[in-house]
Amino acid sequence: MYLNSKFITFIFGTKDDRDALKLRVFAQQILEREPWAHSIPDSDFPAETAALKKRLASGEKAAEVRTDAFALAREAAFRVLGERPFDVQIMGAVALDQGNIAEMKTGEGKTLVCVMPAYFNSLYGQGVHIITVNEYLAKRDAGWMGAVYRFLGVSCGVIYAEMPAGKRREAYDCDITYGTNSEFAFDYLRDNMQYSADRMVQRGFHYAVVDEADSILIDEARTPLIISGEGGDDSALCRAADSIAARLQEVEKIPGTDRYPDELFDEKPVGDYTLDRNHKKASLTKDGMEHVEQLLRQMKLIDGSMYDPENFTLVHYVIEAVNARYMYQKDKDYIVSGGEVLIVDEFTGRVLTGRRYGDGLHEAIEAKERLKVKKQTRTFAEISYQNFFRMYEKLSGMTGTARSQSEELRAIYGLGVIVIPTNRPMVRDDVDDSVFDTAHEKWKAVCDEIAEARKRGQPVLVGTSSVQNSELLSSLLRIHGIPHNVLNAKNNAREASIIAQAGKKGAVTIATNMAGRGTDIKLGGNPESYPGAYEEVKAAGGLYVIGTERYESRRIDNQLRGRSGRQGDPGRSKFFICREDELFRRFPNNPRISASSAQQLTERNNFDVRKHLLDFDDVLNDERTTLYAYRHTILDSDRDPAVKLPLLSAVDSAWADHLESLESLKEGVYLRTYAQKNPVVEYKIDASEMFGEMMDSLKRTENELSACLSSVY
Repeated sequence: MYLNSKFITFIFGTKDDRDALKLRVFAQQILEREPWAHSIPDSDFPAETAALKKRLASGEKAAEVRTDAFALAREAAFRVLGERPFDVQIMGAVALDQGNIAEMKTGEGKTLVCVMPAYFNSLYGQGVHIITVNEYLAKRDAGWMGAVYRFLGVSCGVIYAEMPAGKRREAYDCDITYGTNSEFAFDYLRDNMQYSADRMVQRGFHYAVVDEADSILIDEARTPLIISGEGGDDSALCRAADSIAARLQEVEKIPGTDRYPDELFDEKPVGDYTLDRNHKKASLTKDGMEHVEQLLRQMKLIDGSMYDPENFTLVHYVIEAVNARYMYQKDKDYIVSGGEVLIVDEFTGRVLTGRRYGDGLHEAIEAKERLKVKKQTRTFAEISYQNFFRMYEKLSGMTGTARSQSEELRAIYGLGVIVIPTNRPMVRDDVDDSVFDTAHEKWKAVCDEIAEARKRGQPVLVGTSSVQNSELLSSLLRIHGIPHNVLNAKNNAREASIIAQAGKKGAVTIATNMAGRGTDIKLGGNPESYPGAYEEVKAAGGLYVIGTERYESRRIDNQLRGRSGRQGDPGRSKFFICREDELFRRFPNNPRISASSAQQLTERNNFDVRKHLLDFDDVLNDERTTLYAYRHTILDSDRDPAVKLPLLSAVDSAWADHLESLESLKEGVYLRTYAQKNPVVEYKIDASEMFGEMMDSLKRTENELSACLSSVY
């Protein structure tokens, strides 16, 4: 007999209900230990921690020790901070300890939640990493929660950019270490480039709690982390490619559609290149290749055929120049500041400091913007976030929005998503979208809505998708005489002061995605505001969040909504969208597609992109693991430090050459699809053969060096 899902839900409740029920049982067990924890004198907490460590070491069941550890951490939080975690916070903490993503709404105290599982897992003595999206949060949380950990008798450290290696090692040796995702991952790569074991800073990957988990594990997982060094100067080629790209024409689309002609259907493309906006990738047509060859000849950059191996690299320069000119927009994808091209994270609206686009794209944008083209870079080490985080024995995370990506989180990381109930009922009013045909109509309606809210004294936070749109709306509000603040990547230095004002009576704040995640906007402003400020704003309806277009991911929409209605406060949210928005322009053949359907299609496409990249990186990951293990045997060997040096240098040089070869191979295997071959399979076969040859060569080098040294001594 089969029971349908509706009947199961009717009898047993939804999955969320069942998850919550299980967690409440554990939470109740922890709450029952409150009298015991409350009876312990302050000075005895470190001794209790030592006792818990002994219980784990003796083989006692982890769940039994966890009950006491959580109760102890909860009591410590109250004595140090004056905050005792609520039942739902305990439930979130248990979900984290079980290796899940805990979805908790804005304002539910996620920072305090991770103290309990971090403390418990630190008792194993192998280190705990708490990973945040930016350095400010890492330092803030380490300082704030560090007092609780020290009260309990465990050490706490924080890693950050520009930190000396000695201090960095001390931070990793602490029981609990805070830091950003990029710092943890780059330290892993840097450790595997050291020429002395005592210069390595990390000590393994036991347990991690990832804050804003969907941002780090999904949004930032599109591109690998790369350690590179300066290579040759190809600025002249970049400028030449840019001048060629400016003279090329996009393929004419089939009249009445937004589709390019397809040669498979005998539809002759007229033009030089096509643009794939979903993948942000340009491709040259056959005619385009001939046109490029003709232009390169005129510029005396080639002699033979465009298809000659020594000339084919020039195609790459031209394609990246086309991408730079027609796929990447200033003040949307990047900004120009101080003569530098600075990448803007599309998901957070923040500048990605120190990051550059790869494969020559960054240099192509510099040429397009008439800036100094920096020297090309050479890759020495790289890893995807997916493969980095899969190294942890146990991984968990927290975020306000994860359910819509639960399939990907389980498929890639083996993580379940558990929705934690709110401590107080959510009373925010999420209003249906207003849909317009044109951008002009939409922006007029947004300005009118802001003006009406301001008359009521209701503070308004307006979310925009780009720096460009935030400045457009700002100019419109100035015309209407509406005072406001703007928060975007160009003025992020004022972020704290702008956010502090955003919840005040009648305040209007325009912001990119910078204000959409991890931002706590208090009604009435900061606590030092005048008496009654909170009640005035509450009476006016709380914070009104206006979205000026739907983002490509429902999670980003929900992050923006989540700035309002925190901890039971009143609030309102509404999106104003139009058919000219970027989301709808991606589906020109379906002019009446809904925003929700467009988002789901885009999310599916983005998942495919990440999965495709991971398929290739999995091949590299196997090779990287093998090579790093070989490198460690050299480091840990009893050779004289001065034999080791040339061999380690040979390993690093060979690996850098191999990474370059793999990048070229990746581009080449796509051509084999025309022969009905799977590019990933072809890549795996060729990469394996190349890696085998590289390792054989390194073994020969090792033997030659050993023989040479033997003859010397």
